[in-house]
Amino acid sequence: MARRPLPRILSSGTAQIARSREIARTAADSATDVLHPLITISRGLRKLAATARAKWAATPKERRGPTLFLVAACVLVVALVPYGPLLALVALMGAAAWQGRERPIVKTGPDDAEIARLKGLYEALVPYLSLPEDPDPLFSHGGDWAAAFDDHAFDEDGRLTRLRISYPPYFTDGEPAARARVEQLLHAKSGRGREYLFDWDEEGNRLTMRVLPALPTTIAAQRFVTVPGETVLGFTDADAVQRTVPVRAFDGTEDAPAVVWRTGPRSTEPHLLAVGQPGSGTTSLLRSIALQALPHGDVLVIEGGGTGEYACLVGRDGVLAVECGLSGALASLEWAAHETERRLIAANRARQSGHPAPEDTRRPLWLLLDRPSVLGDLAAADGRPDPQELLQLPLRHGRAAQVTVVVAEQFDSVGALTETVRSHTRARVVLGPAAPDQITAVLGTGPHTTPVPDVPPGRGYARLGTGPVLRLQVPATPDPYDDATSEAHRQAVLELLPERRTATIATAPEPDLDADLDTDTTPTLRKEPGAAVPSPVPAEG
Repeated sequence: MARRPLPRILSSGTAQIARSREIARTAADSATDVLHPLITISRGLRKLAATARAKWAATPKERRGPTLFLVAACVLVVALVPYGPLLALVALMGAAAWQGRERPIVKTGPDDAEIARLKGLYEALVPYLSLPEDPDPLFSHGGDWAAAFDDHAFDEDGRLTRLRISYPPYFTDGEPAARARVEQLLHAKSGRGREYLFDWDEEGNRLTMRVLPALPTTIAAQRFVTVPGETVLGFTDADAVQRTVPVRAFDGTEDAPAVVWRTGPRSTEPHLLAVGQPGSGTTSLLRSIALQALPHGDVLVIEGGGTGEYACLVGRDGVLAVECGLSGALASLEWAAHETERRLIAANRARQSGHPAPEDTRRPLWLLLDRPSVLGDLAAADGRPDPQELLQLPLRHGRAAQVTVVVAEQFDSVGALTETVRSHTRARVVLGPAAPDQITAVLGTGPHTTPVPDVPPGRGYARLGTGPVLRLQVPATPDPYDDATSEAHRQAVLELLPERRTATIATAPEPDLDADLDTDTTPTLRKEPGAAVPSPVPAEG
């Protein structure tokens, strides 16, 4: 059976109603725009009238007569003055327009949800910041949270971004364990996934907690404005250091607060240890240090992982060697130990003679070791000495001999580092996600911030000697030969690499058949100007 079509009035009624509503809405908006000044003035006149009524009601009865007489006198004067009524009308309309303007709503205090969050945080702090013997406790169940929380701020999502707490004087704020309990509670109750800074004022019995913004990751490898002997490890918060360096980021040029590590004879932390998880950025840190050291010194790289992360440095001017095998690493480190001893002897003889140290002893030598524990395991399996044993002389006397040692290791292999390495590397860096106890074990003390579980590569903490723990973001220095590297970062690293040195082989003359058979006809390696002498590698058996 065929379905009959609906009547025209039913089929087109919905569209006509929707069109009529749209026309009415447009007309109402247009009328509102046109009549907006009139609406504003009307609202202002209403507010002025309400204010006048409130003033009249508040006026005592014995003063109402003189007030009416004063108002009538003013009206009479205005009426008699030329253009007085017109000017009075203009002034009234202006005052009404000012009073009737739309003012933004100013938030003067926390709303109900924020008050509930503050009350919950106050109740959670009661067991930590109160004692049963206190006759007038600042923290008590059901107490006044406004007396303990001096200042607070929330973000758009209703989470705390700043909080200042007043705590009783008997709280043991000098004990790290007591501080850690309070910081852990505030971190959990205020929202995880963010980095909080805790500033303890022991003298004033106040704790200030605030959320730290993420450090920028847009700074790539580049030539930093430093003097010889200074190395930029990364960048930190603006209020943590007093020095800034101009940097070139993706969004323009700016002055960024830098963590500058000073090496040389007057350095108190001549050697560095970097620890992190796989993929945390320790290798990028060593590449960044190598690129900053090459313009003023020589670099020797020992890569225990054998992943080829330093292939871009092979054959470059100033790079003595890039060793990945055990034999090459042992030979190179043995040469570095002898070179340290030679520099010490030459400098001592020059001082005894009243002359300055020779030029070749003042050129910095950098030993960069990435995961030496792997080579130590190979050496133990092969019955050879641990390569770390050859670092004793460079570590102990490297400051006087202009020799700097940088060691990068993973958390699971820190125990394999020798006591000499751990005791002489007083500049420390921790990169990647890590537990607070792991950070404390490496840096010697815990940071004043709460580590977050997810961080970009190169993010961590740094501590130079006995200084404070600083947040750190290493400049992006990826392997330019890696396919996953962006083109901008690849070009930034390639521009910093020195030119490749060229070595020519001097061909020996044809041997004379009548000459003695013991004559040496081995080809010799001719050293070009500026090229480094390669370390001898023992021949395999």
